[in-house]
Amino acid sequence: NKFCVGLSRLLASFIILASLLVLPKVQAAIGSTFTVGQLKYTVYTEDKASQTGTVSVEPISKEISGDIAIPASLIYGEINYSVTLIPDYAFWECSKLTSITIPDSVTSISGSAFRNCSSLTSITIPDSVTSIGSWVFGGCSSLTSITIPDSVTSIGSVAFCGCSSLTSITIPDSVTRIANQAFSYCSS
Repeated sequence: NKFCVGLSRLLASFIILASLLVLPKVQAAIGSTFTVGQLKYTVYTEDKASQTGTVSVEPISKEISGDIAIPASLIYGEINYSVTLIPDYAFWECSKLTSITIPDSVTSISGSAFRNCSSLTSITIPDSVTSIGSWVFGGCSSLTSITIPDSVTSIGSVAFCGCSSLTSITIPDSVTRIANQAFSYCSS
């Protein structure tokens, strides 16, 4: 009887070890998050067959500082994720952020994404973005100039409200809608 119990334990240990050898590498589930450097990514879509997916991006802390370049894609586990979304309030009140470069993979910058980033002086909006939501850059009091790409068709309400240092903005002919107070309190 002791022999059978010992053999059962040995067999169970062998099965566990064998299963660990054949399990796939770490992959994220939809809704899960992972971090790389100063940025946190949330998985929105994932196709294990093609080993691709999409993620949103935000800082791991409101203390993020300096010049940040968001990558167009990154590999986590065996999946190649495209960064497609900057969600609501993602970089809100990141007061030490001075510039941000958004890659062409991003198609949506949600409301208040960069609201009250008071040290933000420079931002590059890619041609892949089609609309600028409400309050996206509201309160970015150090932002001096911005060029809106030809892909943008609408600018949300109070999108640039309180950008008191904004002295230059280029709005292309593609913009057919500028909502109420999009540039209110832009005193410069």
